[in-house]
This record gives sequence, C-alpha cells and structure tokens, in this order.
Amino acid sequence: MTLVGRRFANANFLTASSTKAPWTVPFRRNPLFVSRSAEIAKLDDILSNDSAFSQVAIEGLGGVGKTQIALEYAHILRERHPDCAIFWIPVTSVESMLEAYSQIAKELQIPNVGIETKNIQNIVQHRLSQESSGRWLLVLDNADDISFWADKTKGTTTSNLPNSKHGSILFTTRSHKTAIRLAGRNIVTVKAMNSALAKNLLGNTLIDRSLLTDERATADLLQKLTYLPLAIVQAAAFINKNQMTLSEYISLHESTEESTIDILSQNFEDEGRYEDGKNSVATTWLISFQQIRASDPLAAEYLSLMACVDSKNVPQKFLSLTQSATKTSDALGTLKAFSFITNHENSQHLDIHRLVHLATRNWLQMQGTLLEWTNKALSHMNMLFPFPREENRHMWRPLLPHARHIIESLAPSTPTRAAIYLLHIFGYGVLQDGRYREARRAFSTVTDFYKTSLGIEHPVTLSTQATLAQIYLRQGEWSKAESLNMQTLDSLKKVVGFESMVTLTSMTAQVSIYCAQERWTEAEKLELQTLKFYERALGTKHPQTLMNKSYLALIYREKGKWNQSRKLNLQILKCHRTALGTEHPLTLISTRNLADDYRYLGLLRKAEALQTQATETSKRILGAEHPDTIRATGSLASIYRERGRLKDAEKLHMQVLENYRKTLGAEHPSTLWAMAPLADTWRRMGRYTEATELLEKCLHLETKVLGADYSV
Repeated sequence: MTLVGRRFANANFLTASSTKAPWTVPFRRNPLFVSRSAEIAKLDDILSNDSAFSQVAIEGLGGVGKTQIALEYAHILRERHPDCAIFWIPVTSVESMLEAYSQIAKELQIPNVGIETKNIQNIVQHRLSQESSGRWLLVLDNADDISFWADKTKGTTTSNLPNSKHGSILFTTRSHKTAIRLAGRNIVTVKAMNSALAKNLLGNTLIDRSLLTDERATADLLQKLTYLPLAIVQAAAFINKNQMTLSEYISLHESTEESTIDILSQNFEDEGRYEDGKNSVATTWLISFQQIRASDPLAAEYLSLMACVDSKNVPQKFLSLTQSATKTSDALGTLKAFSFITNHENSQHLDIHRLVHLATRNWLQMQGTLLEWTNKALSHMNMLFPFPREENRHMWRPLLPHARHIIESLAPSTPTRAAIYLLHIFGYGVLQDGRYREARRAFSTVTDFYKTSLGIEHPVTLSTQATLAQIYLRQGEWSKAESLNMQTLDSLKKVVGFESMVTLTSMTAQVSIYCAQERWTEAEKLELQTLKFYERALGTKHPQTLMNKSYLALIYREKGKWNQSRKLNLQILKCHRTALGTEHPLTLISTRNLADDYRYLGLLRKAEALQTQATETSKRILGAEHPDTIRATGSLASIYRERGRLKDAEKLHMQVLENYRKTLGAEHPSTLWAMAPLADTWRRMGRYTEATELLEKCLHLETKVLGADYSV
C-alpha cells in the first residue's frame, strides 16, 4: 500500500493484510512508548460505544505526547477489533491531507479516484458516512487549523467529516479552543508526565541505562526538561550521540540561554514523528506561534511580553495596562488554549512554560524583534513598579524577578534613562529585601550613569552615592563606606544644605558607621546633633526620628547605660506600634532592641517573650534569610543560652551562622560575630575542643578582615 504523507525512509510501517480491515496508520508501534494508562482509558471510555457516532480530541502542549497516545490507542483498537478500519490523516498541510484522503479512497476501493481529485474529502466523507462501510476510526493528527476541512459556505466546522453510528473520529490538537469546537466535552487533556513516567521514558531512550544510577542528576535533568516527553527523547538522543553523562548535559543547560536554546534546537531521529515535521523542542512550537500571530495578534503580543520577563508569577496587570478586561481575557484564553501559559497559585498572576519561554525568546531573536519587545516590557514595568516602601511591599516584591530579567537582558546594550530608572527602583527594592550584593551592583551602575549624565555634585547623583555608601556599610566594608559617605556628606552640605533630608540621611549613615566600628564617643556626638535636626524637621514621633533615637539607645547600652537604653527603646516601641502596627519591620527592630535591653538587665523571661514574637513575625513578613530575621534569630539564641536551653541555643546559633554565610558571605563581620556565641554555647555544653577551634577560626578571620588592631 502507499503510505500516507512523506515518512521516514527507514521506518518499518505496518500494512493492511487481506484478513484485516483497511489500515493507513503511518507509524509502527513505538517500543519505547511509556504507557499513559489514564489517557488511554479515558479515550476507550468515550469511543467504546459501538452504536453511536463519537468524536474525541486529545489536547496538550506540542511535544507532550498526543500523537503517541493516539498511535497506541489505534494499535490497541486494532488488536481488539481486527474488523475495524483505521485511517490516519496528518493535518500538517493541505498536501498531506489530500494524499491521505486519496490513500483512504484506494483502501475503500472507491472507483475513478486519483490524487488530484478536488472533491476527495467529500467523496471519502460520503462513503464513510454509509453504514455499509462498517466499523472505522478516523484519526486527524495535529488538527490545529480547522479551516483545512471546514465548510465555509455552510458556516460549519466539521461538515466535511464523515458521520456514521459505526464510526468515530479522534483528533489531536495543541489548541483547547479547537478541541472544544471539534469534540465538545469529549476532550482528553495530556499534561506533562509525572516523575516516574518521565524517568521510565528517559531510561527507555538512553543507550546506557546505568546513567540513571546518578539519581540526583536524573531528577535535576527531568525537572529542567519540565517532564516533557519530546524534550526527554531529544535529550537522550543528544546524550547517546555524544556519549555524555547526565551531569554534562545539565551543565549545557546551565551555561547560557543561547547554549540552552542551541541544544533544544538539535534535530534528531524519531520514528514516531513525520519526516517533514519539526522534531526539536525549540522549533516544534513554531507552527503554534504562527497560528497565534495570525489569529490573535494581542495574544502574540502578550506572549512576546512574557518572554521578556521571568517565566513565573507574571502579574496580569503587566500585560493588560492598555487593554480592556474582555480583550485581555480573550487573548490569555488563546495562550492557555495552547498550554503556553497557566494560572499561577495567585489568580491574578500567570506562569509561562519554561521551555516555551525560551523558545519564544528564540523566535523573537530569529525575527530580530527581541530587543524591541524587551524595551516594551521595560516600559510596562516602569509604569507598574511603585517606589519600594515597606507599606507597599506586597506590590513591588513580586515584580523584582521580572525587573531583574529585563535589566539583565538589556545589560549588553548602552543603558537608557528608562533602563536606569528601572535599575534604580529595583536597587531600592533588593536593598529593602536585604539582598545587598544585588543592591550594590544596581547602585554602582546608577551612580556611574548619573555622574556622567548629571554631574558628580548633582543632588540625584549624591543621593544615589549616599545609598551606595549605606550598602557598603551593610556589607561590612566600613572603611569604604566611611570614605564615600564623608565625601558625599561634604558635597550635600554644600549643594542642598545642612538640614536637607538627604543630608540628614547621610549623617545617620555616618552614625551607623561609627557604631559598627564601636567608635561610641564620635557616634554619640554626631547622633545628638542629627537627632535635633530630625525632631525640628519631622517631629519627635516620625519614623526617621525614632530610628535615630534607636541609635542613641544602642550607644547608651554599649556604654553601660542599660536603664537609659531601656527607657528610650520602650518609648520608641510604643510609638512604632501606634503609628506602624505590630508587624512593621521597624516595629520588629524596636521590639528586638527592647528585648536585648531586658537580656542585659537579666530580665530573661521578658526578653524571651518579646524576642520570640519578633523573630516569628520577622520570618513571616521578611523571610527566614532576611538580615533582620537572622539578627532576631541570633538574639533569641543568645537568650536561650542565658536561660540554659543549650540544645535550642545551639540549633539557632548554627542556623544563624549558616544563613549569614549564605546571604552576606563567609567573611562578613556579622558572619564572624556569629561564631563567638556558638563557641560560648559549646563551651557551656562541655565541648571545649570544638569551642576553642571555632574561636581560633573567628580570631584568624577577624584579623584578616578587620585588622590586627581590631582583634586586640
């Protein structure tokens, strides 16, 4: 028999025998097929009614395995009912459809039919609609464009398709909207494999199955491939060809975006796909992209914008800034119909499939429009991103990954004012979030830009430079922080005046620097001067004024004036609770400060109650790895130690040390200072060797980082 469509030349295709009904399925049964029993069972349930015509659609993302499920079902049906004719039509092009219909006509022995017959669809439809044709199943594979068989003159979708109580039609399609139009409720949705099925498929396609003994690499690889069957088969083909380990293949994915796209674009031999089809992951969705662009330009626009931000948790507002709710819903519906996007846990946010995200970026790059769309995404983000404050944290914090993605995409090009603006507010956001490394990179770039474009003594330049000095301080680089801050402070006094808020902020930063260096006399003198200006400019209960009072309380405590510190911290806490609420980060800091006073005064029960409350709230509001939370946890650990709860203290002290190493670095002063409390806890537990070794390590690092004079 003549095979339907252009097939692989080396495939061993099944042919109809004289004892069986016609069969035009182009592919042999795939021995590597991993059973999708749930999908097969649902298909069987819908199509098992012998006395009624039925239509069913298998829908899902391109590469998820729809064709293989349809193929497996065709073979199962053939084994169960040898008298059932099974016809397969690839809806990849008009030519492939006509060739398939011509082959069906020959199998049905319809006289005087050639491949050039214009009405071949109607002829085959008429024959199969007759009950005398017997039992049959018609598979329409890749049925995304319904115009291939729709009758436009009658305004119907499937008028060119046969209809018989002995027949059934099975569609595979990437589009949920198409599936509904073709099959109504009779839809089988195919999602990504679970981890067990995905591992089985990988094992079936690898030549060297022993590679799976590296369980960590196996799990990591499957996760990166999003458990997508096509991606798994392609990865196995690449690994087989190049005799790689799983870890070596993973490293290609992790190097650069270009490298990932390159390996996802590799074609490979696959007997279960059409010879003229696109079988690489990065190209298999091109047809869908083109269909979306032609049928729903707004959906294509949204897909392009989403490709320019992070793939997870994209706010719908980011997309729909200039469109009505109805138009937005229709466009997003199109993208969901193709399984390109899904609703996030938060209903107002969306996720785009990771590999679709990469493939879309590649598509835009191939068309030369990636930079254009990145700049559009930049414009949208600048309109959406509020200036980061504590009270609007819920608005800006989810936007940080998207802003970073845009910024990194634009990094190689010359920065524009729009890009610098986003980088500026992004920098404030990550600074608020305690991510000092990212904040430093952002403000270094912003400050350099403003120095060039505005001048070194412009107020905006000086303001960003003052913030950069604060970041140096929080990273433990005190000398660098002091040098830059003093330089900035002198310029600010000259340019904007002694009592300007930006000048006062820089003065407060200088107090912080003195406190970090334990220069208490200088700190107290400058703080008393700064506090007077704040009280005169903002009032005695303004958050900025209260923050300066907390520095004064710290100075009192370190100078042994514990009762003065306690009274001042109690006053600050009451003001914060009244003005900001109990869960505001400033309230949590003042709670921790008062708890420290109680600890120094020996009021350990009071200290523990306050510090426990502050620590748990800080974890919930700021996260476990925020520097404020780590400091709160360290204070609670010290209270446990003083109360004799040594096991609890040890657990928290080790957690604090590890979190400081992770967030601030192994040689940050805060990391070094977290060693001594842990060593003291070990000493009290009788673990003298461990305590001594840790203290020696701490002393060595302090000498290296802070200098010999500091350690003495």
